Amino acid sequence: MLNGDVRPSTIEGVKRLATQYRKARDIRHVEALDLAAQAAQCANFRHAQRILPGRGKPIAQPYVLLTVYWVEEKGWGGGRETFEVALSKPLLDICSKTQFKRLRGFGTMRMVAPDHFVADELARDQDGARDRICKAVRSLRFVEYTGLRPSRDYRKAYAGGTADTQLPGNDHATEWVDPATSQFIVIDEPYQGVPDEAKRAAWAARYGWRVAKTASPGMYNPYCCDLYVATDDRHSYDLEGLIAKIDALPAPLVTDDWSGVSAPSLDVFVSPAAKTTQDRRRARSRGTIFPEPSATTIPYRMMFGSAERRPAGGPGVEAHIEFGRMIKAVLRSSQRPYGVYKRMNSLRSTLEDWLALEIGRGQLEGPEFFDVYYHEEDDDATYADASRSRTGLLGILDDLRVKLAGAYPNCGPLRRQLHKIDMSASFIRKMKTKTG
Repeated sequence: MLNGDVRPSTIEGVKRLATQYRKARDIRHVEALDLAAQAAQCANFRHAQRILPGRGKPIAQPYVLLTVYWVEEKGWGGGRETFEVALSKPLLDICSKTQFKRLRGFGTMRMVAPDHFVADELARDQDGARDRICKAVRSLRFVEYTGLRPSRDYRKAYAGGTADTQLPGNDHATEWVDPATSQFIVIDEPYQGVPDEAKRAAWAARYGWRVAKTASPGMYNPYCCDLYVATDDRHSYDLEGLIAKIDALPAPLVTDDWSGVSAPSLDVFVSPAAKTTQDRRRARSRGTIFPEPSATTIPYRMMFGSAERRPAGGPGVEAHIEFGRMIKAVLRSSQRPYGVYKRMNSLRSTLEDWLALEIGRGQLEGPEFFDVYYHEEDDDATYADASRSRTGLLGILDDLRVKLAGAYPNCGPLRRQLHKIDMSASFIRKMKTKTG
């Protein structure tokens, strides 16, 4: 009798179990090998050959597994997609954990084991799950082959120091740095034939930059977009060398070329490097977890995102309108730094989600709902004057914090939003100190 609890730990064990599967289930041997490999917590037999010990087996090649779960928007379909990426060097020699979070495709993924990333946001369907993994693989290959790292200093993309002087016609641009030289690089991926090449050449000459088109199909939308490299030329950076690396990238992975492992359920996939109980618990996508309410919080899910929590209760529509006016005044101010914009924009997005869940049916339908946090008001006299100075901005933020803290019970979700206000105020105070 075939024991369903068998967990092979060597290649020889996988092969023995595959023989049992083939006889018991009357399936092809290649299918039995993949099933046996999955019993050993591998994606497939090829993956098992790379990482499991065996007689005379050479040192395992570095790899990483990427997993995305999906649930259909209509119907009961759902499943898991996992893809193995063979690497030329250990994963964290290519990119750090923090840097991975800034790579396109990895934004919703979490490193749950040394060899495994899991997306906490559910995809809408199987193709969406595969597409998300393909994006992540393309970003990973770009970093692996070029040696570039994602940069947080987006301001360097503005040749003259302001958004008005950025590369003309840029689209889907990402910011990078060469760690060997500290050179800042812009990777621009506009749709084919869209950029005005003469305008770009004039811009580059005016600001002392170099802009070059590569032969690469690109990362963002391969074969539909072109990939340009732009950088400040003051330090005579070896742009040709970088372009050669980009042009040597392997063909970008797209969903039509999918060769990953698909599972028709939301059962948790645990990678071979997950050794402890905590590792196996961490491997579960948060999007597949459905928590219970607590005394101060209520779980919720917006579309196909991971399960989140919001404070219990709600302050009412009028309070949200007031919060929105204050936030929009801060965002509209010419005195606020980008760090404030980033946090306050995130705050209003979260509060809008909470508002949508708090109001009853028939309240604030259509444009009225979006007016609360997003549509600008022509003349908000209450906060317009205050938003013109940093002292006034600090007053608005302080007032917003007090009102928000009084509107909800003290809980983790609320404290995270209050922290965004505190950090925004800190940024403004630092600017005041520097400039007097």
